[in-house]
Amino acid sequence: MSPALVILAAGMGSRYGGLKQMDPLGPHGETILDYSIYDAHRAGFGQVVFIIRKDFADAFRARINQNPSLHRGLEVKYVMQDVRELPQGFIPPTGREKPWGTAHAVWCTRKTVDRPFAVVNADDFYGADAFRQLHKFLITTPTHGHDYALVGYRLGQTLSEHGTVSRGVCQVDAGHQLVTIDEQTALAPDPTGGANGKAPNGSVLHFPADCVVSMNCWALTPGIFSQLETQFVSFLRTRGSDLKSECYLPGVVGKLVAARQARVQVLTTEARWCGITYQEDKPGVTAALQALHAAGEYPEIH
Repeated sequence: MSPALVILAAGMGSRYGGLKQMDPLGPHGETILDYSIYDAHRAGFGQVVFIIRKDFADAFRARINQNPSLHRGLEVKYVMQDVRELPQGFIPPTGREKPWGTAHAVWCTRKTVDRPFAVVNADDFYGADAFRQLHKFLITTPTHGHDYALVGYRLGQTLSEHGTVSRGVCQVDAGHQLVTIDEQTALAPDPTGGANGKAPNGSVLHFPADCVVSMNCWALTPGIFSQLETQFVSFLRTRGSDLKSECYLPGVVGKLVAARQARVQVLTTEARWCGITYQEDKPGVTAALQALHAAGEYPEIH
């Protein structure tokens, strides 16, 4: 089977306001999500699984169906991320509305995804080469193994001048294997082109512009689902009563690597990342996409 592409589209979009996954940004009204589908399809992916929420499911499906030629030949499925869908023995605390995070979102696809798969954010543009790298890795990966990969980007190319961003800061060894991944949820750009974050004790940590970060661009297998559940159960026991706590996929993978329960290859790409965290980021992303169309990179998206 051709690999699947799992698209994380259930986020609240609190910083930008609204469903930024559906904003037209390309010269012909394309969304960032449209580019991911297009790039994945031409790279060889055969299935797309959207993780969404019930409260905007109808509007989301309607937007996807506006351009049927984009996903023609792809098997398209939808999975709802529901705060009530939890491992056996757990119930959400009263008042919990916020989704449980990206690790939970991927875990919700366990009954749908039966093949090696990539995971990407719906509101990040990763570039065509990123999907080629993911596909190349996935077609040689055992279906139920624990060998995974991520596409790494340079921190300085992923920051917003309009506020803080969340990034998984990676330590990579000489063999391109992930050693650690530190989920920094409030990286603030500094004059050096890098960013400042925080250590667990609250002290300031500086990260240089050329350090490798994860943008939630993963190559995984169904073997991760049982691992996700184990880690998520541990999270629920310690932080499940917190109404806004989230279990992040990079954090889970980092723990698996540390425990030698998984290996993660860090793939390099020359593709340019761009995305919208704040509304003020939009003009720069629009200009970057127009330049790619002008260069002939996307001649067929209408």
